Amino acid sequence: MEEEMFDDAAEDGSVSAAQRVFHALSSAPRRKILAYLSASGLTAGEIADRFSMSKPAVSQHLSVLETAGLIRREKQGQFVHYSLIENNLVNTLNGFVQEVCPVGRPIKKESQARARAKDAKELP
Repeated sequence: MEEEMFDDAAEDGSVSAAQRVFHALSSAPRRKILAYLSASGLTAGEIADRFSMSKPAVSQHLSVLETAGLIRREKQGQFVHYSLIENNLVNTLNGFVQEVCPVGRPIKKESQARARAKDAKELP
């Protein structure tokens, strides 16, 4: 019900940027997505594989994060890649919070390990 009211307000343009950010961060799955993207980008499928919800539900969470200006998407061939918008104060603060959050910390470590492995593969 609350999501529907927010969506209606977003459609008529009455939602401020701050409201979009707070709405995006109000959801645990969206905060987890931000943690997964903290060190490297992922495809939509790679993000969906980490959750026990439908792909359309994950897609909706990604859309909310993108609308809030927290992530960007880039189509590369048949895949859509998502990444954090790095020079964003909210993402900086969220990264700090995830360092002390018992749920976000292990996800952020997984993301960092994935980024290191990806970098190691790219070295000649």
